[in-house]
Amino acid sequence: MTRPAPGNSRKWGPLGPTSVEKQSRGFRHLAAASFRKVHGIGRGFRGELGLILLAGCAGAQVRSHRFPGHLIQFSMSNPLALSVLDLVGMRAGESAGSAIARSVSLAQHVEQWGYKRYWLAEHHSISGLACSATAVLIGHVAAATKTIRVGSGGVMLPNHAPLVVAEQFGTLEAMYPGRIDLGLGRAPGGDFQTMRALRRDLQQSGEDFPALLDELQTYLGPEKPGQAVKAIPGQGSNVPITLLGSSGFSARLAGRLGLPFAFAAHFAPEYLYAAAQLYREDFQPSEALRKPYFMVAVQVIAAETDAAGQRLFTTSQQRFLRLIRNQPVELLPPVDSMEPLWQDWERAAVRSKLGAAIVGSNATVKAGLEKLVGDTGADEVIVVTDTYEHADRLQSYERVAGIASMIEANPTLAVGA
Repeated sequence: MTRPAPGNSRKWGPLGPTSVEKQSRGFRHLAAASFRKVHGIGRGFRGELGLILLAGCAGAQVRSHRFPGHLIQFSMSNPLALSVLDLVGMRAGESAGSAIARSVSLAQHVEQWGYKRYWLAEHHSISGLACSATAVLIGHVAAATKTIRVGSGGVMLPNHAPLVVAEQFGTLEAMYPGRIDLGLGRAPGGDFQTMRALRRDLQQSGEDFPALLDELQTYLGPEKPGQAVKAIPGQGSNVPITLLGSSGFSARLAGRLGLPFAFAAHFAPEYLYAAAQLYREDFQPSEALRKPYFMVAVQVIAAETDAAGQRLFTTSQQRFLRLIRNQPVELLPPVDSMEPLWQDWERAAVRSKLGAAIVGSNATVKAGLEKLVGDTGADEVIVVTDTYEHADRLQSYERVAGIASMIEANPTLAVGA
């Protein structure tokens, strides 16, 4: 992982910025050619991960928001599943309420376009992100939508008492049955001063995450004989859990527990292939999941042309540049060129973090997604798209939905090629 700039206390963590997830020891890069073939999952995880995109059903039609008479035609029976990760980015000087309203609008649109789930991140004390109260946002988005799953990408479990998380998500599940996901990470989602304010032990390294997870599962599962403390609501709700991460630690843990795993390739692309391999190597079937289910979060921007996409992408590049400089990370307007804005080492650092980004025309994005799925065997792609203008963001997500309908999920991976 690229070292941060001197004096920078913030790093990137599971499915969002500013975390200090420790990379596991003995972690190694593995070639995609060594992967095994990955098939679809069986029953379990409440059956939800076995579903295909709603818009992917044969003969399905989804109306375009930008072209009133236009219908996107989906004909494949098993297209690539898509989801959304939202950090609720704010523009400079914008209110949190305005940014949240844009998120609600996006959720309502992607629901129509067949996206599987809408996840919201957890970050604290970061100027430019309005996603600190993750459970509250999940409830707000769920109330404004009808069918799409809504969840966390993710809740940083060491920041919270497992009982409180179980009560929050048990309550959400009671309000929106069958639509709530609980994605969990082990990073703080903020700097060390924020960790202190959250009453988190500064000596925590994330090694206690398995114990916290086990306690949380106790509160969400069936009541055990003699169980003194119960999550009400929450007990017996069996809210589906996904582990999130950017290292081998979470990949191995998810595999051993038989849980879905989501990898943060949108900021840690260098560990993507190794994490996917480790997850599958260690996977043990469970009541939740019979076969591995691997999800990849990646930056994607689809536009009319490659040049248009690359220009929109400068908003994300500027955000990472400002993060490196320990500056607020509000959304900034796109620029014609990043060259006047960064030094050589900053350019290298930003490009390293955004190395998995798929940006450009429909054809370029299709080729990028096909390669990503072909190289990793991803069952689902979690799309991260942060543009300055909301209309550009909507158009990109709409384009990606149409593109994904032409990409087959669970491709055969080359072995020994």
